[in-house]
Amino acid sequence: MPHRTIPLPEGSLLAAIDLGSNSFHLIVGRVEHGEIRPVQTLSEKVQLGAGLIDSKLSTEAINRGLDCLARFGQMLDSVEPSRVRVVGTNALRQAKNRREFTEPAEKLLGVPVDVVYGREEARLVYLGVAHTLADDEQSRLVVDIGGGSTEFIVGQRFEPIRLESLQLGCVSYAQRFFPAGELSKNNYNAAYDQALVEVSHIRSQYHSGQWAEAVGSSGTLQAIETLVQMEGWRETGIDRKALDKLRKRLLKFDHADAIDLPGLSDKRRQVIAAGVAITSAIFDGLNIDVMRTSNGALREGVIYDLLGRLSHEDVRERSINAMVARYHANETYARVVGERVSWLARSVAGPWGFTERDIELLTWAGRCHEIGTAISQKHFNRHSAYLLQNTDLPGFSQGEQEVMATLVRGQRGKIRPELFEMIPESQRQKLSRLMVLLRLAVILKWVEALETLPDCSVSASADTLELTLPSDWRTAHPLTDWELRQGKNGVAKLGIRLELG
Repeated sequence: MPHRTIPLPEGSLLAAIDLGSNSFHLIVGRVEHGEIRPVQTLSEKVQLGAGLIDSKLSTEAINRGLDCLARFGQMLDSVEPSRVRVVGTNALRQAKNRREFTEPAEKLLGVPVDVVYGREEARLVYLGVAHTLADDEQSRLVVDIGGGSTEFIVGQRFEPIRLESLQLGCVSYAQRFFPAGELSKNNYNAAYDQALVEVSHIRSQYHSGQWAEAVGSSGTLQAIETLVQMEGWRETGIDRKALDKLRKRLLKFDHADAIDLPGLSDKRRQVIAAGVAITSAIFDGLNIDVMRTSNGALREGVIYDLLGRLSHEDVRERSINAMVARYHANETYARVVGERVSWLARSVAGPWGFTERDIELLTWAGRCHEIGTAISQKHFNRHSAYLLQNTDLPGFSQGEQEVMATLVRGQRGKIRPELFEMIPESQRQKLSRLMVLLRLAVILKWVEALETLPDCSVSASADTLELTLPSDWRTAHPLTDWELRQGKNGVAKLGIRLELG
């Protein structure tokens, strides 16, 4: 199966980078007794989200981000690339030109940049927070206010129960409601009212009757707690009275540049009013009285998720199993196609340049190749692709889901130019090769289980794939032989010549 079960050696180094809309965060940690001990942490206020104009990142914002990653990259020299994960959040989710940032970023760091959906971001945030709290049965609401989105999670111990991501963040709200840093009662009330409307959409499942404790896990909430402490309004945490007092103090200033409060850093000055407005709306909308804060956040969640992938459990495997079960796919065919396409890919991994990540995604695509039959047998590959692209799949990035969806869409039928429109140009040749193998695996699913296939071999060169099967076996399986021969045309459209020996 794609996931591994061998524990990482004690002392192994792992690293995670959180490409947030406001700040970029790096953590390098060492594995000790199944836990992560931080070795190095870095943060820089990049404000990628502030450079998001008409859903496109500005050149200046892209350059700020890449300059930061060039500095972060020096800290990764001692960490194996397979033990590094880089995750992008709301600003990159929204940016139509995100590849102008992600592709040079990948070259700088030598690892993929995974842009994750909002609910996947929420799951990772919860995982990071859960490792900083007591391991008890108490249910919790975790709130993470970012630069462009806010994540809400209700969970227990290490398992999230509900996940949501809303489009409200301190950078986007600062730009929208406090233009050029102007502070006024009207501006503040407009930000609060809009945030309250957004929060009302999730009130029924996230209000105080659904959890026992509220925890905040972002720089914004930690900054608010610091301001509250410095004023002497509370020793720890945040409550409604303190928020109201802070609102009044902020509105004594006419401009963000003029804000002078003990404990407020320069980098927070431009976004603190928006952060307080959003936080107040969350408290009122979800009936929160008191919230504590946690140092755990997305970067910690990413590194613990990576530890799970590399040692004891890959949550993506659970997601794929759930997809197969949810849509009542034939589990035998799902398993057989997954096994066969994995065998094909590993047989030609060298000449075709497949990585372990490529083979994992191809195998999972094979397992889900016919989930679309739950909608209709006609064009089931299109339905399968739609489900893979649009379902919340814990553990997967947006790009990974797009790759699997494209592979499944191309498992049969004509190869149309628009098939690869979601895939960067630099990845299309590799994806075409993976798609060839999935087409073959689907054809071969109608014969015996993999372990009873006859002696056969597969080899590849730059533009050729040779599959050798005994002639008497092909004679005994005329339908499979005919489909293999017919399949040459489709494979040729993918730039590969299929030779049958």
